[in-house]
Amino acid sequence: MGKRVWGAPLVLLSATCFGFLPTFTAYAYQHRITVFTLLFLRFSIAALLFFGYLAVRGQLRLPRGRDLALLAVLGGVLYELQSITFFSSVRYIPPPLAVLLLYLFPAIVMLLSVVMDRERLSGRRLTAMLVAFAGIALIFGLPGGSVNLLGVVLAVGSAIFYSLYIVFGNRVSPSVSPMAIGGYVCVFGAISSGLVGGATGELRFDFAPAGWWPVLGLAVVSTVVAIGSFFAGMSLIGPSSAAVLSMFEPVVSIIAAWLLLGSQLTGPQLFGGAVVLVGAVLAVTAVRPGPDGTPAEAAAGELESKPVA
Repeated sequence: MGKRVWGAPLVLLSATCFGFLPTFTAYAYQHRITVFTLLFLRFSIAALLFFGYLAVRGQLRLPRGRDLALLAVLGGVLYELQSITFFSSVRYIPPPLAVLLLYLFPAIVMLLSVVMDRERLSGRRLTAMLVAFAGIALIFGLPGGSVNLLGVVLAVGSAIFYSLYIVFGNRVSPSVSPMAIGGYVCVFGAISSGLVGGATGELRFDFAPAGWWPVLGLAVVSTVVAIGSFFAGMSLIGPSSAAVLSMFEPVVSIIAAWLLLGSQLTGPQLFGGAVVLVGAVLAVTAVRPGPDGTPAEAAAGELESKPVA
């Protein structure tokens, strides 16, 4: 029971930190920082912080071959593709629709977990996901008019890549700490962003000095704390429940935009935030503890992630 209690707050902390990402990004764009420059600096600074922490703790070591390869895929491929497809989707469709489509990922994570990790798809967990998604729909509203098909495909692709990132991230060996996972994910993300940005001419550092403040906020709050607490929490409550709890992120995004960017906060958005919280509570109570107090789905994920002798 103790581990279960800590798992949910860690994932909610992660969602809160990720929720500030749009605000930091908006400030960065005001200083003419390109997408790939922002991604490269975000991942590079975060990697230094992750590895610096591990070095001070005497825990800096290279993961085994299988885990290292999996971390390379997580950071250099899946997380990078998720970022690129989502930022590209908002060029063709309204941001609210892009966010709604991105948050299909909890449902996709649940389906992947059932197929790959033999999780049981409980009615309560499914209800929690649907309730949270309804709350997000209230927060952002349903856009009208014609919809660009390419934008929809990119946004759904972003949800799929993020779902794969979560499911495969849960399969990294338990011997690799959440901070090490975050560090290596960021290293490979920085390499990927640097290569693509350099090849496209989008990797530039001629932005105003004041642009470093949102870059640091993005790297420390919305990357180091967000990624580290997410993997720590997911290891305790499992990927499906962690995905549903992550739907608290857009609630924080709306509040942060209201407080820091001057955006309007409406009654339906406040009600939608309350609905998301109801879904989060349902997700937490849907976790079934195993005999040793570890949630059953997390234990199953750990068994699947261990290499066969």
